[in-house]
Amino acid sequence: MTAGGVAGGEAPTVVVVGAGPAGLMAADVLAGAGCRVRVFDRMPSPARKFLLAGRGGLNLTHSAPREPFLRRYGAAADWLAPMLDAFPPSRLRAFAAELGEPTFIGTSGRVFPQAFKASPLLRSWLRRLDTLGVELAGRRLWTGWDEAGRLTFAGEAAPVAADAVVLALGGASWPRLGSDGGWTGLLAGRGVALAPLTAANVGALATWSPLLRERFAGHPLKRIAVTFGDTTIRGEAVLTAHGLEGGPFYALAPKLREALAAGADSTVIIDLRPDLAIETLSDRLAEARKGESLSNRLRKAAGLEPAAIGLLREAGAPPTHAWDLAAAIKRLPVRVTGLAGLERAISTAGGVTRAAVDEGLMLRAVPGTFVAGEMLDWEAPTGGYLLQASFATGQRAAEGVLARLGRPLPPRWVGGW
Repeated sequence: MTAGGVAGGEAPTVVVVGAGPAGLMAADVLAGAGCRVRVFDRMPSPARKFLLAGRGGLNLTHSAPREPFLRRYGAAADWLAPMLDAFPPSRLRAFAAELGEPTFIGTSGRVFPQAFKASPLLRSWLRRLDTLGVELAGRRLWTGWDEAGRLTFAGEAAPVAADAVVLALGGASWPRLGSDGGWTGLLAGRGVALAPLTAANVGALATWSPLLRERFAGHPLKRIAVTFGDTTIRGEAVLTAHGLEGGPFYALAPKLREALAAGADSTVIIDLRPDLAIETLSDRLAEARKGESLSNRLRKAAGLEPAAIGLLREAGAPPTHAWDLAAAIKRLPVRVTGLAGLERAISTAGGVTRAAVDEGLMLRAVPGTFVAGEMLDWEAPTGGYLLQASFATGQRAAEGVLARLGRPLPPRWVGGW
């Protein structure tokens, strides 16, 4: 790799390793700035995880205002803020519209393409990259560098030279889709500081009775609120054979991970009817017909589904007095014994630390090599925050490359948040 700009005005060659959203965004920006871009990916086709995420409706980003949006990134919020300001949700929505996939805001505030899936947007994006001259090579597993600093790949006969490199290899979740964290050893060997990769956006483990596992594993818990410490998250969850999964538990995972590591109390409180005040719920339960079974009382008066009733019983024999029963429904304790592993995680925490890169996301230990996406040490809950930061860091890494190579930067987004 060169140490600066390319002599003679010829287009510099930039290699992007990883064809997920961060890598493809870096390729898009770089090709648009006149670079020759080659994208290598270990999978036969690009953006496998992106496509999987879009099967149930591609949640591109979120419509939350800037400050609450940034808070979803926890300790990494101040690091990511300048990148998200440069590529905010409005820019991502405009980018999707440029690709012929306009977006809409759902009732939860999440943003989706009108096609409600990833494949049309990806197809259009790949056509655009092809028009820009981006070369895409699949079945290329990155194996490191040779003695001359060129990139080596399994599946590529000769080492690959480049004027700059963008690494966007993802974390270690969903390894069958290409992201297995195998790059950590390669970077550690070059002196890059890494935080251990751990599961994020992952379910909570709990110890259930055989009865609950057999009867209700796979059943949903709809419209609940889960509290841990001073944080309450509303949403839906699913009872599993080993615990609970769903948006509230994904969002609480960082705090639960911290508590579990410290040996602190890890009991969450579940409100099975957060839309009802305890007084209203108590009054409804008190009006139940005489002689009615507890299950019918909970189903009719409290509006609980069978899985919620099963979970309530799991905590012990429910009280019979209306107020006490309402209180049990509103404050159901579940002790979390751990978090599911990487094989069940939607994303990962850890990776290349903030101190290991400069403001342009270039590795301090490997000049000319930039990092984007989930390889960086940040995490966020589902709801559009993961993809938004992946796109934003992809753009930032590309801008870092252009600055290093002495190429003009693309115009800044002026559309606001």
